[in-house]
Amino acid sequence: MYRYNEYDRRIVAERVAQFRSQTERFLSGELTEDEFRPLRLQNGLYLQRHAPMLRVAIPYGLLSSVQLRKLAHIARTYDRGYGHFTTRQNIQFNWPALERVPDILAELAGVEMHAIQTSGNCVRNITTDAFAGIAPDEIVDPRPYCELLRQWSTFHPEFAFLPRKFKIAVSGSQVDRAVVRLHDIGIELYLGSHNEVLARVYVGGGMGRTPIVAPVLREALPWQHLMSYCEAVLRVYNLHGRRDNKYKARIKILVKALGVEAFAQQVDAEFAHIEGGPQTFTDAERARVAQHFSAPEYRLVQAHGTEFERTLSAEPGFARWVERNVAPHRQPGYAAVTLSLKRAAIAPGDATADEMDKVADLAERYSFGELRVSHRQNLVLSDVPRDQLPALWREARALGLANPTLNLLTDMIACPGGDFCSLANARSIPIAESIQQRFDDLDYVYDLGELKLNISGCINSCGHHHNGHIGILGVDKNDQEFYQVSIGGRSGEGTSNDTRIGQIIGPSFSAEQVPDVLAKLLDTFVSARHEDERFIDTFDRIGLAPFKTAVYGDLPAHRDREATHA
Repeated sequence: MYRYNEYDRRIVAERVAQFRSQTERFLSGELTEDEFRPLRLQNGLYLQRHAPMLRVAIPYGLLSSVQLRKLAHIARTYDRGYGHFTTRQNIQFNWPALERVPDILAELAGVEMHAIQTSGNCVRNITTDAFAGIAPDEIVDPRPYCELLRQWSTFHPEFAFLPRKFKIAVSGSQVDRAVVRLHDIGIELYLGSHNEVLARVYVGGGMGRTPIVAPVLREALPWQHLMSYCEAVLRVYNLHGRRDNKYKARIKILVKALGVEAFAQQVDAEFAHIEGGPQTFTDAERARVAQHFSAPEYRLVQAHGTEFERTLSAEPGFARWVERNVAPHRQPGYAAVTLSLKRAAIAPGDATADEMDKVADLAERYSFGELRVSHRQNLVLSDVPRDQLPALWREARALGLANPTLNLLTDMIACPGGDFCSLANARSIPIAESIQQRFDDLDYVYDLGELKLNISGCINSCGHHHNGHIGILGVDKNDQEFYQVSIGGRSGEGTSNDTRIGQIIGPSFSAEQVPDVLAKLLDTFVSARHEDERFIDTFDRIGLAPFKTAVYGDLPAHRDREATHA
């Protein structure tokens, strides 16, 4: 993984000292809240419903065991003993004391981490596939390009105060596991006819109040011009993006207003001024960064007659875990393992300090001391020898991290919602818990097959409800919490990388009704599915109407109540 050089260490240390001074001046009254707000935001610090929240960057989701232990230490020392892993491959601490945040940042700097640009109207953490560098379907390893773009975008003076926050994702595989078409800029890396690395650039995607699937802005862009082209996009956005209305400020609104062709023309005109200039990536620079992502020293793993095969036959729980949570690896004899952070009565994505320490131990024993944060708020051990899978499974199971539910109903995404976030209209965590309790029969969940359920507490869509096979959105009606349900969303599915926004099924529901509504949707699916058909495939075949009828056909009282609150 990438390691800081002396320049990296110096600029991060300088930022820590700078923010310490700013915080002291704010606490002493020398800075007003309006003056302090942009300073704290660009250091990842929010003021949430009950306390400050600090969001720490995990660039492209890659962590070392040393860094994870530091996060555990911070959770234990400065917070309430846990952290929350997010859909953007970061971690959030929900209870730090404001005066101690500079101390946290200093501790992070000691293990080459920071919270810079994890909030504010700037380029945020650049994300990618949690299986980057190891997936068998990978065409180009995106990690060096993510790092080059991270270095370019961090502290970029021209893009420190954009009209709105800006998110970039990069994918290099046949299947898009980075959801590139729902980002402000999405980049798909592939190989041209002469084996050269090219990029397909999508611009103007996003979720939130106006969900839009990004169109292609540029095909076959040589990798050397990634930074220059992204800079051209950002310049056009910075010039024309709206600053008078935050709900109209995202680049997706600008692209839609101008039209894709007109926007592309402006970007091309800007790109013509800087193409081939200092922003051009060089082979030497790519090689410098790529050396940090070289493969570990894999060993030869015995293929047959192993403890793995014996356990697979003797332990149904192990076989189920292997089927759901163990992914293929490009290195023969190895696998990638997802440790589930989806447990009953625990918020999805939460991990205690003790759990983080123990996962760091697992990473060192089984995965060369490296792990990743996935978009579905789980942790991935990237390089596990297959003959060590039984031992890993037993340890993970003892820790409660071996639920074999990856991409199933109870592997749900959920934002912190109204329990923490001051922007939320409704709580997400109790909804997730009620669903976990209602559908706790693992055999039933398994029989349903792949089904992605995403929950957001407000229209900002931090829980990615728009692209869930089933999405749940918290809404406020006369100061009461209601929940809107959509179905049919998806993100980068199949080799066609199909991305769509879900369709709202109708009027919203109270929190108590949500499990019953979900049960009706699932019953409709089960009765209509063809053999081994996924929920999303059944929806594509029969459409929205049967699901809508099943939910609303026998709920006249709900419709009357809905009309009252409308």
